[in-house]
Amino acid sequence: VIFFYLVIKKFEDFSRTKCILSIVGFFVVFMAMVLGLFYHLHTGADVSSLLTYTMQTLMIAVTLIVVAVPEGLPMAVTLSLAYSMRRMLKTNNLVRKMHACETMGATTVICTDKTGTLTQNLMSVDDMKVYGDTQKEILYEGIAVNSTASIDFSDKSKPQILGNPTEGALLLWLNKQGTNYRSIRENIKTLSEVPFSTERKYMATVVESIALKGKKILYVKGAPEIVFGLCKKTSVSKEDVDKELAEYQNRAMRTLGFAYQVLEDGDKAIDGNKITADNLCFIGIAAIADPVRADVPAAVKECVDAGISVKIVTGDTPGTAKEIARQIGLWDDHKDTERNIITGPEFAALSDKELRERILDFKIISRARPMDKKRLVETLQEKGQVVAVTGDGTNDAPALKAAHVGLSMGDGTSVAKEASDITIIDSSFESIGRAVMWGRSLYQNIQRFILFQMTVNVAACLIVLAGAFMGTESPLTVTQMLWVNLIMDTFAAMALASLPPTDRVMKDKPRN
Repeated sequence: VIFFYLVIKKFEDFSRTKCILSIVGFFVVFMAMVLGLFYHLHTGADVSSLLTYTMQTLMIAVTLIVVAVPEGLPMAVTLSLAYSMRRMLKTNNLVRKMHACETMGATTVICTDKTGTLTQNLMSVDDMKVYGDTQKEILYEGIAVNSTASIDFSDKSKPQILGNPTEGALLLWLNKQGTNYRSIRENIKTLSEVPFSTERKYMATVVESIALKGKKILYVKGAPEIVFGLCKKTSVSKEDVDKELAEYQNRAMRTLGFAYQVLEDGDKAIDGNKITADNLCFIGIAAIADPVRADVPAAVKECVDAGISVKIVTGDTPGTAKEIARQIGLWDDHKDTERNIITGPEFAALSDKELRERILDFKIISRARPMDKKRLVETLQEKGQVVAVTGDGTNDAPALKAAHVGLSMGDGTSVAKEASDITIIDSSFESIGRAVMWGRSLYQNIQRFILFQMTVNVAACLIVLAGAFMGTESPLTVTQMLWVNLIMDTFAAMALASLPPTDRVMKDKPRN
């Protein structure tokens, strides 16, 4: 009864196969003892000494099972994970799910956002190109009302953007022009709105204009090529607009287009969260700069040298994404071709077979939509890759859930954080590299503990086996074996589980 209780307690965290094998092994030892007992009785040995010998052998058999099974392994693994979770917080990695610590060490692909992760997310308007004779008041009013961001001027030397950083940059530019966006918002009447969507790539607002003395006016803001395509009136050709956009994008700038339409009675402007107005006038383009983080090029190189493929997934244009990739050392004009970059619509048009053939070649997916990111993650997993993906928006939740490790940003939405496994507090790619280093070091700590356990366990079993073949009492007593087992399963586990990480692991390739 005691033996089976010990077996059940021992194997409650192990597989049924190991349990069965150990029970079979015990019965082999037990049957050998029974045969030995009958042999001694047949030769006329003393019964009391035989019983004593039998009990000693039984105790050694049970003790060997206790020593041979590494019951300290689950504790060592949990201890390593818990220790890593605590220490990773100091490297700006808030681990939400314990398994993610170890999984990051096996990552082979990192799908990363651009804005805020590779760049500083400190956006500022670098240039504002206005076409035709559009009144400045209309442009200023459109920027002020067709926006969800706001500015905190508590510290006038360093205003804080509340909301979307791109929209905040426009409001800061408006403030530099001497226009108070708050007074416009407070005194204007908003009639209807179309919120920004990654599918539509634009947002719109209908107001009773102050600049036009109460007339209804529709303001539109979004991706320049989309907004320009909606416009009927324009004083500039599409070729000139494309040329301007290419110049800005080659300087890694984000671009926004603006349009408006004065609405007469009976004019339809918005229907079902879509613009139905058919007489929009194109205003111009804003070029917004967002410099690359200083530490990102080195962090990307470290991950690439460690055998990890880095893919940029962004809603920006191909030109902007490619220039950012070039600045961080991910894109090489001499080696990389059009096969290594694709847009969201082109990505969606690929069949599953075509995607599987090209998936490993992609370095940049521009104009990407949330479901493109999810499909990218799932296809990479089908190819046997271990995928980590970053995201900060509500629409990123499906991809974060699908990935082996979902990495949400510290300034992201609560939905994204709930769907993720790790939150990158400072939203920097460098912190992602630190998470990989911790994951690999943690796995090495577990390997060290297993090696230590196996060395002691095998040595103990061999010593007892050697004693049995020599026909003498066991060289190790029951107390000695239990003492060794106690020490190595507690203090040794804690010591090996808490070894600090080392940068040397980043020189190895990802493990299977």
